Amino acid sequence: MTAPNPYAPLLDEIRVERREVRVLGGTTAYWVYGPSDAETTIVAVHGFRGEHHGLEPVVAHLPGVRVISPDLPGFGETPPVPGRTHDLELYADWLRAFAAAVAPAPVILGHSFGSIVVSAAVADGLETPRVILVNPIGAPALEGPRGILTRLAVFYYWAGAKLPKSLGEALLRNGLIVRVMSVSMAKTKDSGIRRFVHDQHDTYFSRFADRDVLHDAFIASVSNDVRAFAPRIAQPTLLVAAVKDDITPIEAERELATMFPHADLVEIPDVGHLIHYETPAAAADAITRFLAPSDAGTR
Repeated sequence: MTAPNPYAPLLDEIRVERREVRVLGGTTAYWVYGPSDAETTIVAVHGFRGEHHGLEPVVAHLPGVRVISPDLPGFGETPPVPGRTHDLELYADWLRAFAAAVAPAPVILGHSFGSIVVSAAVADGLETPRVILVNPIGAPALEGPRGILTRLAVFYYWAGAKLPKSLGEALLRNGLIVRVMSVSMAKTKDSGIRRFVHDQHDTYFSRFADRDVLHDAFIASVSNDVRAFAPRIAQPTLLVAAVKDDITPIEAERELATMFPHADLVEIPDVGHLIHYETPAAAADAITRFLAPSDAGTR
């Protein structure tokens, strides 16, 4: 990493501990932030090609909350699950097992692809009192404002899977392509935050186990969206959406909110698919208000 982290002073004030746990026959690496005696525990699931560092700016603005943030299987420091295709079924199975192992019945949060994983897991029985979806995938990626770019991405990941291994891996980890992806998603006009965003992607976006896992996860991310699961999620749900999101337009997010039995939608202006990097304070504020005790004294 070369760019200063604008959220480091806040994050430095929060206790963090790396741990591991056995899940589905494999080892999951995860990080626990915040006080061990916090009233609220959140299990936070990152997005496609990311890992736990991506959600740290939001964690930095939640000092009184205990946040458990794993690396998804096949990404970061968590190896692939042995003998499984890394499709949505696998990731939902893994999340239910992981949550049961480390923090039964936590609040559950998912960002981007993580929103699909969380929704699938909760709809199929993951026990949680509340659900938080940040930049939720509320419509098919191929139909978004940048559907053409998504189709190019389909070809990119297909080529990475079909080329000879060394060439395929090189293509998928190519720094120039990673930078193009980063530039296309960033909306902030703050030069310091832009440098931080690009540095985060340069540092962490290629920490996937192998091209097969990456291809499986990509197909899962563009073949599914939250709409399929929303009607089966009875828990109070918070959608934190971006007005300038190029992957799911805000109109689709508004429609998605109506598909849940009990959902609140918070719209953040002047940001796209990188709420967690560009406007984490606004996201954390929405989360804090959503988790605040109700008039009846319940969460």
